[in-house]
Amino acid sequence: MPQAFPKVFLVFVIFLPPFTSAQATQASITREIKALPSVPNAQRPAETRRILSDIRSLPAGMPKVWMATGLTRFVSEDKTSKKTMQALARTLEEAIVEVPQPSDPLERDLDYMNLASFIHYQHVHVNLNDPQLRKALGILAANDADVARANFTLQDLQGRTVTLSTLRGQIVLINFWATWCAPCRQEMPALDAIYTRFQSQGIVVLSLTSEQRSKVEAFMKRTDYHPRVLLDTGGRVSKQFHVSEIPHTFVFDRKGRFVVDSIEASTEQQFLAMLTRAGLHS
Repeated sequence: MPQAFPKVFLVFVIFLPPFTSAQATQASITREIKALPSVPNAQRPAETRRILSDIRSLPAGMPKVWMATGLTRFVSEDKTSKKTMQALARTLEEAIVEVPQPSDPLERDLDYMNLASFIHYQHVHVNLNDPQLRKALGILAANDADVARANFTLQDLQGRTVTLSTLRGQIVLINFWATWCAPCRQEMPALDAIYTRFQSQGIVVLSLTSEQRSKVEAFMKRTDYHPRVLLDTGGRVSKQFHVSEIPHTFVFDRKGRFVVDSIEASTEQQFLAMLTRAGLHS
């Protein structure tokens, strides 16, 4: 009788890599950033931190710089904690430093100008001590000095003239806008509410546009907007104020001193915060 052999069981073990969540990509982060304005205010800080974590997970390269720069356009001090704002500044700083000097020097200058703008407008700090960053910050400081010396005389839609220097004794908010600019239109109700509420306290709101009178008049007929709209023909004043994107808001105190500006679409609370820095007691 043939000898019985014990049964042998072969066990194949397949080693699988540990489960991980989907890797963030440039496309997925772009979608997250674009959706950030629609996130409720209470949830926005946590969502901002999550997006920031996704950006940090990207490999070194220009996409990482672009994503960090993009996020800076959608955050502000009043809706995000100082700690998160600081972390975003450092992430953009590190993303720029990680990328070798591009072949086009203008591209690197733009990166540093974007970082400088975030530092300047959101009042954050970075550790980088780089000549290009110092140059960019110097440009913004020089622009502020030009704004502090600025004066202009413009006509409103009724043909009446307004001269900035004659408004001493009042707090003046100057808002550069255009009819085609969606964020500009978005903040108009807030500007109107502030003007209506505080004009008796010496608050002046001036809305400056370089568009043609006929186009502006046609737009204003469809709105219930009370602040004065001034025609900056040829964009002369916008150049004087170094306005490169709109909306852009500037605030002067009762002594005519330039106090603060903002390059983002602002809420009523943000406008009030700016005016408070200029001496408004709300």
